[in-house]
Amino acid sequence: MTAGPTELAQGTTASAPGDTELTRPAPAAVEVRDVHKWYGTHRVLNGVDLTVRPGEVTVILGPSGSGKSTLLRVINHLEKPEIGHVSVNGELIGVRRHGDRLKELNERTILAQRSRIGFVFQNFNLFPHLTVLDNVAAAPVATGRLGGEQARELARELLDRVGLADKSGAYPRQLSGGQQQRVAIARALALRPGVILFDEPTSALDPELVGEVLAVIKDLARTGTTLVIVTHEIGFAREIADRVVFIDGGRIVEQGPPSEVLDRPRHERTRDFLAKVL
Repeated sequence: MTAGPTELAQGTTASAPGDTELTRPAPAAVEVRDVHKWYGTHRVLNGVDLTVRPGEVTVILGPSGSGKSTLLRVINHLEKPEIGHVSVNGELIGVRRHGDRLKELNERTILAQRSRIGFVFQNFNLFPHLTVLDNVAAAPVATGRLGGEQARELARELLDRVGLADKSGAYPRQLSGGQQQRVAIARALALRPGVILFDEPTSALDPELVGEVLAVIKDLARTGTTLVIVTHEIGFAREIADRVVFIDGGRIVEQGPPSEVLDRPRHERTRDFLAKVL
């Protein structure tokens, strides 16, 4: 399917007359409304609705090819939905309203929006020619939020937070996979994002390195940071998630607290999936 102008999801309305800051509820940290995404003729996301509350840890589970990673990339507009829209902390991402349609923003504005949404990739995506310290400091300098020395001081603090204060002068190739992923988490934190998205953050790691990365994410969760995590680590999901979302075939099949979705799944497809991975 060829992408045209993004369509506004049905039921989307502007603020009602008389709404005030005192009467309106706080915006959701992430709001996905009726999102559809195609690659050619293949529909990857099929009418996804998802709300993530501020400070909530949402874990997304599902089989390979179910649309989990695409959903994350749509949230920060690395992928553009053909239908529907995404808001983060009340702000439409990648588009603005133009009557009953949504018009794409320019790339500079989209990049500024992305800087407020942390993204941790499964393959780290560190700059190989920069030291660990400079990898973490790069984004605050590039976006003009901090000067060079201020950014490096923040980077030192964040590296200490993820247990890598002694690796600031190293290059990515000199680190283990687990250490590289912890640097990637520190880099995501450097812009003080309102939401952090994790795309299978342990899938590229050797089994003995998984724990060190999960420990850092658990620490983030305890601070009240809003996290959306795609993972296959069921035990981790059970321990950390406020809500588990199971997605299959581009649709959210069911969602709820871990005690419900993981222990008493209602949908047969969820039960089949868990039976294979537990």
